Amino acid sequence: MSRKYFGTDGIRGRVGEYPITPDFMLKLGWAAGMAFRKMGACRVLVGKDTRISGYMFESALEAGLSAAGADVLLLGPMPTPAIAYLTRTFHAEAGIVISASHNPHDDNGIKFFSGQGTKLPDEVESMIEELMDAPMTVAESSKLGKVSRINDAAGRYIEFCKSSVPTTTDFAGLKLVIDCAHGATYKVAPNVFRELGAQVTVLSAAPDGLNINDNCGSTHMEALQAAVLIGHADLGIAFDGDGDRVLMVDHTGAIVDGDDLLFIIARDLQERGKLHGGVVGTLMSNLGLELAFQDLSIPFVRASVGDRYVMAELKERDWQLGGENSGHIVCCHHTTTGDAIIAALQVLLALKRRDETLAHARQGLRKCPQVLVNVRFAGGDVNPVEHPSVKEACERVTQAMGGRGRVLLRKSGTEPLVRVMVEGDDEKVVRGYADELARLVSEVCA
Repeated sequence: MSRKYFGTDGIRGRVGEYPITPDFMLKLGWAAGMAFRKMGACRVLVGKDTRISGYMFESALEAGLSAAGADVLLLGPMPTPAIAYLTRTFHAEAGIVISASHNPHDDNGIKFFSGQGTKLPDEVESMIEELMDAPMTVAESSKLGKVSRINDAAGRYIEFCKSSVPTTTDFAGLKLVIDCAHGATYKVAPNVFRELGAQVTVLSAAPDGLNINDNCGSTHMEALQAAVLIGHADLGIAFDGDGDRVLMVDHTGAIVDGDDLLFIIARDLQERGKLHGGVVGTLMSNLGLELAFQDLSIPFVRASVGDRYVMAELKERDWQLGGENSGHIVCCHHTTTGDAIIAALQVLLALKRRDETLAHARQGLRKCPQVLVNVRFAGGDVNPVEHPSVKEACERVTQAMGGRGRVLLRKSGTEPLVRVMVEGDDEKVVRGYADELARLVSEVCA
């Protein structure tokens, strides 16, 4: 589908710049309400992360939805996967998340969930986009949507997260440090782990609207690494701003990424005879992960980068587990979307069952050196990846590695970036090729 507004992960951009403006959000709320109303009576949940612009866009969406005759249930700051879960449990027609995930506070965006807690079908997104170009109308006064607030949303979601592990689970004696990125997990995450018995030290859980993802969380792990070492913790857990990504730090201070976590969860499920099918990774998944799954006779396939594509592949194959090295992990046997808290719980449970440390558990996965360089460009419709000189250079580097490495250049779906990834046996050689390709992309973009 050719999209005018929707990207691979909803609609995202810089606050105050089209389309991330109050008037656009008003119209989007109306268009979404009109589209959902065609399916019958309409209730829409609206949640957000902690960035300051969320207040403004929440009000604009609320007004647009009400004008279309849709009832609105406000959740306030909640993790993205919580909105997916609560949309299902309240039998709403849709859920809306106001968030720019791991981006800084001056970005924001909109994600939609269907009534089943999954991404909106393409045909519904198409309907919303068509309505965005139609004149805005207002339902007659007696049919305007009503607005109310769900006050126990956090408690409901905390209990849901805890239900993803056996009722006998007790993490007593486990010493954790949790970095909430001053984001949407700041209330719920510490309570989940504490209520399951862990000793928890919390970092970056004082959002002020401007500090979300600011030198903290899964995009900036230094503070968490230091806190784990200073506190002699068993491990550290880092969330991103909207709570759908998780990375960890082992007791030595080493970063444990999404590939490591996916391996630990998959191996545990296989050992218990509960791995339904195989595992879905992405084009960015380390080659070592693929080889490790081969050794365990676990089927593994790669999807395009983005949780939408991981979910589509899981659904197509009727598998349950997938994820990205960025820490976006989907456990379909528990939930319908990537959920950082639930993924973290599955890792802790796997460690407990094996009675091993995170540092030891990750040794089962031997990664190939992989270098990723992000090259910023002006954006727009230009795709530097398709430039003839860039494509020729990629082919040349691939041939030079003689089948012992991979090259992947990808235009980000959420930021004006080209991601240059090179993977192979020799880290020095890999970095040289990555820097060479990044310089070429920069020249093409200039």
